[in-house]
Amino acid sequence: MAKLHFPVGKIHKKKFRILKKVGKAPGTITYMGNREDSISTLDVVAYGNEHVEQYSPVHVESLLDNRGEMIKWINLVGLSDEGFIEKLGKTFDLNPLVLEDAVHTEQRPKIDEYEHYIFGVFKMIYLDEQQNIVIEHVALSLFQHEVLVFQELKDDVFGSVRERILGKLGRIRLRGADYLFFALLDAIIDNYFLVLEHIQDQIEVLEEEVYRKPKPRTAQKIQELKKEVLRIRRFIFPVKELISRLIDSEHPLITKDTKLFLRDVLDHCLEINESLQIYREMVMSLMEMYMSNVSNKMNEVMKVLTVMASIFIPLTFIVGIYGMNFDNMPELHWQNGYYMVWGLMIFVLIVMLIYFRKRKWI
Repeated sequence: MAKLHFPVGKIHKKKFRILKKVGKAPGTITYMGNREDSISTLDVVAYGNEHVEQYSPVHVESLLDNRGEMIKWINLVGLSDEGFIEKLGKTFDLNPLVLEDAVHTEQRPKIDEYEHYIFGVFKMIYLDEQQNIVIEHVALSLFQHEVLVFQELKDDVFGSVRERILGKLGRIRLRGADYLFFALLDAIIDNYFLVLEHIQDQIEVLEEEVYRKPKPRTAQKIQELKKEVLRIRRFIFPVKELISRLIDSEHPLITKDTKLFLRDVLDHCLEINESLQIYREMVMSLMEMYMSNVSNKMNEVMKVLTVMASIFIPLTFIVGIYGMNFDNMPELHWQNGYYMVWGLMIFVLIVMLIYFRKRKWI
């Protein structure tokens, strides 16, 4: 099960990041993330029908000299070096608003079309080695012969795409940059299924815990899972609309053949959104189940206490009568009075137990 942490200082830190952006002109490159000291590096994979080349690391200036007919996947890792990002943006003639969104890690998923390129912001959501959910910012720019990817960390979900490019000649090396753009999107969205499966496992574990042995910690786990599901939904839900826009786009960079593959991605998005909605409702109902189960257990405890009190009330009444200090109480002078009172109390106890059993109260 993923361990979800919500540090106390997180809200204040986020507020401080937002203040960095307030008052600046639109298009100002301002890194909005938690990795302030990360070093920006460029990796390039260039491929064609016959061969594949890899360059790592690459200087920004060398990208201008190698913008040929080969398809290039240019991967930028590290977004805090604002000067480096600005230099890269000038190399590809990117709009300052694009660069602003590329380094804004809280940017909502979006697609923008420009004359010579298409820019998109998405979220990579995957599981790390400890099975914790990781949400990383990623931005993609599609050009005629290149796909430029902005990401914060070296770790990503593009391993399968790299294997397809570096392996034997296949579909991805026979098609253009738009197909590479699709392949990267497809890798991002396919990993959403793994995350949803992990969330489903968490829900099933919590359901079992709620039914069998709910504790105060259980309510906290449910609340943390609820927040995580809502956070993931905020980043995944808009993707369906963005893929639809790409399919309906008349931009020359996206061919009709690639749009057919994008339709398959759209189907995946629809399925993911439906699953997310179901999981959201299930998590909401988990808290209701928890409260109901705790209430039922409390009712069982109160029922036992009530039955015990009901049994001892008539016995206490009898003992109270014969505990009075009056001289004129004939039973006090009977030779077997003590045993008769005991017999009366046992008889009353048995009658009450039989009655409670017939009413199925015990």
